[in-house]
Formats: sequence, structure tokens, C-alpha cells
Amino acid sequence: MQARRKYSVDVTVPAHARGWPEVLSRGWDSQVGRVIPLPPAQRVGAGDYRVRIRHAKVDDTVVERLYSESVAGGTGGEFNHLNNRVVLHVVRHGEWRFTGPRRTTTTVLGGQFIVRLNDPSWTFEVEPRTTALVLRLPVDQLRPHLADRHVIGAVTSAEVRLLLAQTRAVEATVDTLTPASLTAARASLVELAKGVLLGHADCAEPLLAPALAQAARDLADRLLPDADLSPAVPARHLNVSVRTLHRAFATCDESVTAYVRRRRLDHARADLATGRATVSEVAARWQFSDSSHLIRTFKSRYGQTPTEFVRSAQR
Repeated sequence: MQARRKYSVDVTVPAHARGWPEVLSRGWDSQVGRVIPLPPAQRVGAGDYRVRIRHAKVDDTVVERLYSESVAGGTGGEFNHLNNRVVLHVVRHGEWRFTGPRRTTTTVLGGQFIVRLNDPSWTFEVEPRTTALVLRLPVDQLRPHLADRHVIGAVTSAEVRLLLAQTRAVEATVDTLTPASLTAARASLVELAKGVLLGHADCAEPLLAPALAQAARDLADRLLPDADLSPAVPARHLNVSVRTLHRAFATCDESVTAYVRRRRLDHARADLATGRATVSEVAARWQFSDSSHLIRTFKSRYGQTPTEFVRSAQR
């Protein structure tokens, strides 16, 4: 039987609870035991403390999505699963401060990432309501590119976009991956983390094609209302040629252009379902050339005209 690869923990310690570390530890152990190690930590502030983690194990690499109230702690000593590991934090919201072995403090704000070698260990402080993605990565392939420094930057870089896209894909499928696929998924995460350190990812590498396609889809979803959206736009954001982008989509069920068309039609259908917009307004909003174009495309996909769809939705 295949061992579980995904776990989650969600613990709240009330402000009035006595023995804060013990209450946290009991709640933690009752949900995940030591599958997700509990770091030595102390609460900062007087309110309730809550920590929530979604954990996915990808061979010898770990992906965690974390929410935490204000807390301070460390990443070494007996908490040694991070010793001699490369750790990448992507802070989505809030603030995470790290103090390294040289006693210098680095602050990582929402929208930033940090890559560091946890050897020797670091201490940290987390601001209230911080959300972050944390990757624990093997050291062998990454240390030569990190040495004794840490790297901090913006999550909008092409390399980080690729890593985040691949991370989401791996998290969604990790429980069903075969051993060979799990090894490939781990290799892709390490390779993309290397790209973050180098400021460049080799997107011609076939191993990275799924990450490139997913990152392009993520960008396209954000830019759907833009009239100028074309394959060249996500290619430019991801620092690849249009040809390389098309090659990445060649292994998918649809091209990047077909994806944009389908997603715009999905949004048009959702808007029509509200009954608060006309066909012409929806066509203009989602970059169909005119209402006739939307009607033809809509009927081709859904088997009814927008007007017929609205009537059925109202019924």
C-alpha cells in the first residue's frame, strides 16, 4: 500500500490557555503526530494563536502552505529536519523575519521570496496572519549556486512564476503519482529552484514544459480582459520565445490561443448567467469582435445561443 504523501494540520490555542507550548503540542500531535515536525516556538502577542499547514511530500522534497498568527521560533537544534537543507519561502501576505548565523536580520514581505541554506540554523519571527509557501529542498544540487549567501527577490520574476506553477501542479497530483513520476516531479522542483537562484531557467528542457504551460495559463487568466493578449504576452512575462511556449503547449490538449478563447467564453457564460449584462456588453468585456462573434462561438460550444442560455438559467 502506498504511503500517504499529503497531510494537513490546523491548531488554535486560545489566548486564555495555560501552558501555551503544551496545548499547541497536544493539538498538533492529535492531528499529524510527528509527520510534520513542530518547531520550537513561542507566541508573540496576547490573542488567540492559530497555525494551519498543508504538507505534501515529494520524494526528499517537501512543499508546505502555511498560515500563522504572530510567533517566534527557530529552525535548528532538535528540530533538525531542516538542518543542511535549502529552504525557499514565498511570502504571500504578511511578513517573515529571519536572523541568520551571522546575526543579521532579513525581512521578507508579502510578494517576496527568500532562498537560504539552513546550516547553521536560523531563527524567525512571523507577523500576524502571514501566509506563505515553503519548499524544503535537497542541498546537493543547489548549494553550489547558493554558497553561504541567501537570495531574496520578487515573486513576479519569470523563474518564480514557473516554480509556483509547477508546485501547484505537483501538489494536486502527488498522491496519485507513480514512483517514476514522483522522481520526475521532484527533479522539476529542484531544477526550477535552481533557476530561481541563477535568475534563469532552461525552458527548452522538456522536463519543464508542464510548468511553463501552467505558468502561461496562470498569466493568461489574469490578462483575459486585455485586448492585446496573445501568446507573445505570457511568453514575454516568462522570458521565453513564442516558439518555446508553443512547444510547451504541444503536449497539452489545447494551444495557448485555444485556452484563452475557452476561458474568455467561460467568463462570458458566467456573466450572462447573472442576467445583469447584455450580449453586446459581455462580448466587449471579453474581447469578442462583436455580439455575432460571441453568439456563434457560444452556440458552437454550449449548443444554444446566449439568449437561449439566459432564458434557461432564469427558469
